[in-house]
Parts: sequence; C-alpha cells; structure tokens
Amino acid sequence: MALLNVENLSMVFGGLVAVDGVSFRAEEGKITSVIGPNGAGKTTLFNCITGFYRPTSGKIICRTHGRDFDLTGMAGHHIVRQAGIARTFQNIRLFPAMTVYENMLVAEHGRISALATLNPKRYAHEVAKSRALARSWLERMDLFPYANSRADALPYGIQRRVEIARALCTSPTLLCLDEPAAGLNHTESEGLAKLLLRITKEFNVSILLIEHDMQVVMNISDHIVVLDYGRRIAEGTASEVSMNPDVIKAYLGEDAHAA
Repeated sequence: MALLNVENLSMVFGGLVAVDGVSFRAEEGKITSVIGPNGAGKTTLFNCITGFYRPTSGKIICRTHGRDFDLTGMAGHHIVRQAGIARTFQNIRLFPAMTVYENMLVAEHGRISALATLNPKRYAHEVAKSRALARSWLERMDLFPYANSRADALPYGIQRRVEIARALCTSPTLLCLDEPAAGLNHTESEGLAKLLLRITKEFNVSILLIEHDMQVVMNISDHIVVLDYGRRIAEGTASEVSMNPDVIKAYLGEDAHAA
C-alpha cells in the first residue's frame, strides 16, 4: 500500500464541484506533484487531505509506521500528530514579529502545552526536546544564522525556507507543499528544487507538491497528477505528462492541441 491513497474523492460547495472523483497514490520516499491550471481544485484537494475540509465523498487513507489512518474524518491537528502529515500554504504564514527560532518552536507548542499544568516535569523535558529539534532543523536547513532575526525582516526566499523548516519540526512522514516556489526568482527556485530533493533523500520525508513552476516540477517529480476542473485528466512521469494531449489542451487551449 502507498503512503497516501486518495480514493474517488469529491468536494462540493453548494452547486460547485471543486474536486470531482479524484484518485491517486503518493509513494513513500517519492516526490508526487499535483499540477493544473488555476481553479483546477489543487488547493481544495490539499485542504481535504490535511483536515481543513471534510470531503463530500471518497476516502483518504494514509499508512504511517505500519498503521492505516482514515483522514476523511480526522481533525487537522490529529492528522499532523498521528498520521504524520504537515503542510505549508500558498501565502506565507509565519508569525512576523517572532524570531525564526520562536517560529520553529511554535510547531511543537500544541503538542506539549497541555503538559504545563498536567505534568510539569514531563513538560520541562518536552520543552528541552523541542528546543533541540528546532535547532537541529535550523542547522539542517542552513537557517541557523537567521535564528534570532524577526521573520518579517528576512528576504522572501528565506521566509519560504523557514516555513518549510517549521513544518519539518513536526517530524512528518509526508510534507504537503502548496506552491513553495511562488514569488521566487530563478536562482531561488533552483535552490528550492535542490532543497526538496534533499528533504526526500537525506531526511526520508516524502513530499506532495502543488506547483506552477513547471521547471521545478519536471526536474524533481517522481510522479505527476494533473487536474483540470476538479478532475484528474492525466498522471505519470514528467515525460509522459508533458506529451499528454489532454494536458497540453488544458494548459494551452484547443488551438495548441490541434497544432
């Protein structure tokens, strides 16, 4: 069984079908990309996987540490802690007035905050572990020089990297990234692509990626799923998808398809 199995998933808002019977698999240790034109349903799909929306129908099954989790009825914080799925967003959601190090610590705050009154000794132990984990990811992601800098004082590309590092502080098995290359220049996008490969290969974290930067997608993806108007119209390797006539039509229109 794959790490993530999306089975006949649909999400309907009133009369709008945002996701329409989508099925795909994301394999462990791989980068799976979800692409498609604006309005194709990509972020809605992510919101269903990560607990922000409850799907109208279908199933989302995640296999983590030998256990199967049905995500379709789980709250977002349980999906992070139990199923090991973390995410970032299209728009950067750092705490701007906090330092990079403090932003990293926020990732573990929800897990251990209840222990402050219930078990103070264990709370102190978990706080020490969280601080060590935050420092570890700052070093791994080459962010340690920015540890004491306010998040809103950082260049945009560094903020993107901090957001990914904060998600990694939850120790996920699957990292869902929603357009991490948005707003980056060419050099920064190349650096991001190398970083994502490193996260998968060195840190053993699988990635589910939404991205409009096709150079990034084609260079790093093991498997690509293409959506259009909420439906899956193609999937396969980069070369298979790039030559698919339905994909060309969805991105470039009827004239290009005919040509």
